[in-house]
Amino acid sequence: MQFSGGNRKRLRLGGDQRNACYPHSLQFYLEPPSENISLIEFESLAIDRVKLLKTVENLGVSHVKGTEQYQSKLEAEIRRLKFSFRENVENEYERRRRDHISHFILRLAYCQSEDLRRWFIQQEMDLLRFRFSILPKDKIQSFLKDSHLHFEAISDEERSLREHEIIASSTSSSAPKSELELESVYKIPFADALDLFRGRKVYLEDGFAYVPLKDIVAIVLNEFRAKLSKALALTARSLPAVQSDERLQPLLNHLSHSYTGQDYSTQGNAGKISLDQIDSLSTKSFPPCMRQLHKALRENHHLRHGGRMQYGLFLKGIGLTLEQALQFWKQEFIRGKMDPDKFDKGYSYNIRHSFGKEGKRTDYTPFSCMKIILTNPPGQGDYHGCPFRHSDPELLKQKLQSYKISPDGISQILDLVKGTHYQVACQKYFEMTHNVDDCGFSLSHPNQFFFESQRILTGSKDIRKESIQPEAPQPKPSVQKNKDASSALASLNSSLEVDMEGLEDYFNE
Repeated sequence: MQFSGGNRKRLRLGGDQRNACYPHSLQFYLEPPSENISLIEFESLAIDRVKLLKTVENLGVSHVKGTEQYQSKLEAEIRRLKFSFRENVENEYERRRRDHISHFILRLAYCQSEDLRRWFIQQEMDLLRFRFSILPKDKIQSFLKDSHLHFEAISDEERSLREHEIIASSTSSSAPKSELELESVYKIPFADALDLFRGRKVYLEDGFAYVPLKDIVAIVLNEFRAKLSKALALTARSLPAVQSDERLQPLLNHLSHSYTGQDYSTQGNAGKISLDQIDSLSTKSFPPCMRQLHKALRENHHLRHGGRMQYGLFLKGIGLTLEQALQFWKQEFIRGKMDPDKFDKGYSYNIRHSFGKEGKRTDYTPFSCMKIILTNPPGQGDYHGCPFRHSDPELLKQKLQSYKISPDGISQILDLVKGTHYQVACQKYFEMTHNVDDCGFSLSHPNQFFFESQRILTGSKDIRKESIQPEAPQPKPSVQKNKDASSALASLNSSLEVDMEGLEDYFNE
């Protein structure tokens, strides 16, 4: 990336040229921007984009995606931040330009780790899903073509031959038959429709899937995810060249570290939870994922590696010190007839390692809901994972009954699980177990569940406040630079420009 202090002006485009640059209100971001912008605008666009993605995340947790309330609130936020969202709107060029450039800026910030990439991809997919859902039907075919999605619409004759099978197999089979008859049906290679096939929601014949227009969003999102995932990996390889600029590095680190939510890695509460309290807290304030791990540990006196990592980091996040953690795990494993020497040799190192005292000295953070749901699914004999995501519905129902959830509440939770709204289901569980109509937050982390529970049960915000205060003595190297990010940017001449053409080196294959 290059910088210039000259008075280079932004390229002025006529109406037709503007329409050619951004023909639609949504895009696959296939080409990086090539104009010049000021560093101040660079910062402003990046922060607005992160605000938008955080709104997408929060609404996805607190509302069922696609509902009227979800759609209206997300549209209002997109309007407020001046990003594009609808076709056939006057003066949309500037909104689409902001959308385009800000997306590529965040690629630089969110390509730096697996967790950041996963978070960024999920929010961008949800944003694309929303925009696609309000795209006029007569614009869909041109959008697919402009996005290099060469899906072949079958002829009316071919569609009529398979009409019964297509309607019976489609996720849109509940729609009126006349509505489906008027739709286009796309013939797509089987490999591109795996998600629909996995859910038995598509008609297959001779290696091709026949997908009605209403179901094409699943294919579009899969293609978008694959392209964005590959692009982020390529960007990460070239990132050192961007980070070498001392004016950009603090800003990119600030974006990636400050806006993805509290990671609950700080130890402001260290030592405030005693080992004697854990059994009681597990039934009152633990989310179901940690409650089932604690129960399995007490019953079996052992957990496999996945369970130890998920539960151990959670306990670390709620306040267990290293010494308490070593004592807790050793006492429990010895009850299972494990020799103390074997524990010291085979398990204590891993516990110390998770606290950043061994190996690379990485201070591991508790797992977020997204990480638990999307990674390392439990196998036979495992107890980690998300009960709402990984449990059989009947077993989940029995578990909720044992937790004294009402039949009506169980029905509501199971309906949310059936719709794959796992975090919303857990939030509903929180509201029912704490007897509140609206918990007032968007649940995204097991440790957040714990601290919010304690806030309600104790009537005090002390624990939560301390959990958010970072520990002063051990700032990460990049954080020290972040402190000066805003002042450094403010001191720059406003005419300083970023040559966006240089971005092509980092985004193009």
